[in-house]
Amino acid sequence: MGLPKSIEMDIISIIAEVAGVEEDEINSGSKLVEDLEIDSINAIEKKFNIRIRDEDVPKITTVNQATEVVNSLLDQSASDV
Repeated sequence: MGLPKSIEMDIISIIAEVAGVEEDEINSGSKLVEDLEIDSINAIEKKFNIRIRDEDVPKITTVNQATEVVNSLLDQSASDV
């Protein structure tokens, strides 16, 4: 199942800004810590107005995983309404 590209593109844009790299240097398989030196996902949480559980944060190691978590939380909050 494909994830919405707009969410992934927003996440890539946020990561590019935080990491100080060009967006085209980031793809869904980019590793947040190893490749991009990103150690916080606060900007992603703020952009999408979500809260990722502290115990789940270490499990988010790639752009794709961040996209999956954000998409899941957005779906969950939409179904709670």
